[in-house]
Amino acid sequence: MNFILDVHCHTVASGHAYSTISENAAHAAKIGLTHIGVSDHAPGMPGGAHIYNFTNLWSLPGEINGVRVLKGAECNIMNETGTLDLDAWLLAKMDFVIASFHRGTFPPAGHETHTRAAIAAMENNPDMHILGHPGCHFFPINVQAVVSAAARTHTIIEINNQSLNPESFRFNGDTAILQMLKFCNEYNVPVLASSDAHICTNVGELSRAKKVILASGIKENLVLNTCEKRFLSAIAKKRNLGGNHELLGQA
Repeated sequence: MNFILDVHCHTVASGHAYSTISENAAHAAKIGLTHIGVSDHAPGMPGGAHIYNFTNLWSLPGEINGVRVLKGAECNIMNETGTLDLDAWLLAKMDFVIASFHRGTFPPAGHETHTRAAIAAMENNPDMHILGHPGCHFFPINVQAVVSAAARTHTIIEINNQSLNPESFRFNGDTAILQMLKFCNEYNVPVLASSDAHICTNVGELSRAKKVILASGIKENLVLNTCEKRFLSAIAKKRNLGGNHELLGQA
């Protein structure tokens, strides 16, 4: 299973990351990736990127160092009703959108609250395509309920490499991740391994996520890292394009 894309990559615009887009793309080219994403933290995150960072994404080239650059954001799930911290019109223009829980924007509030918020975010935001690092031990969820909602809303489940990293503050997500993969296989929900890189040398570092994906026995056609067309088709299925959106990557 050859992984060619990694879309959850931060740059200096995120406020607590350490590399530029060009540095990320150069490392991606070096290790053989064909696609990376720009997914800086949206403005609700303390120290996160300014709104202008997202309204000006169109100015980025579609390719840097021979690597296709997809333009997106990592939004914050702000409350129990699933509100995100970028406006819907802007989300609609992006190539992809991740939405995640972060302690700086959603103080941990308990299993049932996290589950309701995650489901609401998927249901209420047609241009939120990927649920970021679910299974983080700070935000326990009802895994089956969340995966079932992902199936209904055509949302991609992220398998976050950092949640499997013993040196990460999000470590201990492995049990929930294995449960998610089991239910994703059962409900035919696509999954996406992501590095969540905050420095260029971590771009494409998907080894832990890939290992657990392979060990889970999930159907290979549900793993989106191997094929650009499969990834973009999953995005289109969520947002039901119908020719109504101008993607930044196609501008």
